[in-house]
Amino acid sequence: MTVRLWIVSSALAFGSVSPSAPQANAPKATDLAKVVAQKLDKTVSLPSDLIAFQSVAIYAKVSGFIQSIDVDRGSWVKKDQALAVLLAPELQARTVEAEARVQAAASQVAEAEAKMFAAESTHDRLKAAAATPGVVAGHDLELAEKSLEAAKANREAANNGLKAAQAGFDAVQEMEAYLELRAPFAGVVTERNSHPGSLVGPSGPPVMKIEQVSKLRLVVPVPEIYVGGIVPGARVRFKVAAYPERMFEGIVQRPAHSLDVETRSMLVELDVANPKQVLAPGMFADVEWPVSRGETTLFVPTSAVVRTSERQFVVRVRDGVAEWVDVRRGQVQGELIEVFGHLQEGETVVRRGTDEIRPGSKITANAAKR
Repeated sequence: MTVRLWIVSSALAFGSVSPSAPQANAPKATDLAKVVAQKLDKTVSLPSDLIAFQSVAIYAKVSGFIQSIDVDRGSWVKKDQALAVLLAPELQARTVEAEARVQAAASQVAEAEAKMFAAESTHDRLKAAAATPGVVAGHDLELAEKSLEAAKANREAANNGLKAAQAGFDAVQEMEAYLELRAPFAGVVTERNSHPGSLVGPSGPPVMKIEQVSKLRLVVPVPEIYVGGIVPGARVRFKVAAYPERMFEGIVQRPAHSLDVETRSMLVELDVANPKQVLAPGMFADVEWPVSRGETTLFVPTSAVVRTSERQFVVRVRDGVAEWVDVRRGQVQGELIEVFGHLQEGETVVRRGTDEIRPGSKITANAAKR
């Protein structure tokens, strides 16, 4: 009796468990998502710097003392405006010497021309007399011809000497023009290092520094992943700490077309109009850099991309069967991420991908997601 009861109990126990046990090949319910095609269009925040559109240090090209200086730090100047006047006594002495050389060379030219005319007159008379046989010896006529050639050569040498002396005088006069320092462009004096009586020259600190601030350059280091979206002429907005509630705008003009190997970024210059001088060189700017592509690309939820030590993939579902499809990641846009691989728009992928879903597994969508 005891044995029979045990068999019956065992049978009842197994019979009560078997109906609720899961089948090994039963489809796994999970959340699914569609592969969508759309254009990448977003902005990223990039740090950048404002610099002067033109900046130049003003040096004295000749050594001398500052006789007068009419501008100071913060002075607004116009193009070709006189900034300072130098005094160079040595240069004045060189001017007098160069002028004397010109006069001496001119005298030598006059003397050489007079000798040439005399030799030419003698030669002409002898040549005319030689037309009568026996009047002039042939040797005398040859000597007259040689004398004329020598006189012409002396005149040519004197002319060359005069040209050299004149060139030296002109060079000294040009150097005298450098005694007056002028502004190469309209801007503001941002630095002044000299005062009346200071000795200045080509070496040493500059007399002053001028910057053009009515127009600025915004230098943006664009990371390598965003370089493909650089569009010359595009308008880009930015902020500066001095005006946190105000947006400014620059125009993309000059990409470097070369990456910095250390930062893996490309410097891009934007032109920024600054007619009221609200912005200043040296300001730090926060740029809203646009990231876009010229054509549509495929997007999936960010959680759909699985990354392992060996590969990167999404789990595609075709006819209820899981497949692993290798992809490359692109840009993140909201809750979606760009993917590049053997996918097509409208295909279905597992929303939360995992390598636990093996290829060939049966997949069905959760009822709430259908």
